[in-house]
Amino acid sequence: MSDLRELYQEVILDHSKHPKNYHKIENASHQAEGFNPLCGDHFNLYLKVKEGLIEDVSFEGAGCAISKASASIMTSIVKGKTIAEATKIFKKFHEYVTGKVDQSFDIDSLGKLAVFSGVTEFPVRVKCATLAWHTLMNALENKIGIVTTE
Repeated sequence: MSDLRELYQEVILDHSKHPKNYHKIENASHQAEGFNPLCGDHFNLYLKVKEGLIEDVSFEGAGCAISKASASIMTSIVKGKTIAEATKIFKKFHEYVTGKVDQSFDIDSLGKLAVFSGVTEFPVRVKCATLAWHTLMNALENKIGIVTTE
C-alpha cells in the first residue's frame, strides 16, 4: 500500500473517531436529515446561514468511518463559504468520486477531500462519502424530507 493511501486512511479514521463540528446548532436557520439505508448511515445537519454565507455548520448522527469522516471534513470546509462556493465544492467532489472526471482532473484541487480518492474504486462507498454532501444541498435548498442515497 502506498504511503499516501495509508495517510488518507489515517485521516479518515481520525475524522471518524474525532469528528469536527459534531453537535447540534441551536436555532439553526437550515437543517436536513440524511439516511443511507444500505449501510445505516444516518445524520442530521444544522446550519446558520446569513445573507448567503454559511456562518456555522454541524452534524449529529452515526455511520461508517467514511460517511462520518466525510461529514466532519465537509463541515470544516464549507464553514465560512458562500452557498455558491459550497455548491461548487460539492459538484467537484461528487464528479470526482463518481468517476465523472477526465485524466486532466487535478486531485490536489480537492484539498482535504482528496482523502476520499480510494472511494471511486468502491461504488457502494460513494454513497457513504456523499451522503453528508447531499444532505447539505437539501438543507441549503430548504427541501423537506429525508435525503436518501437510494
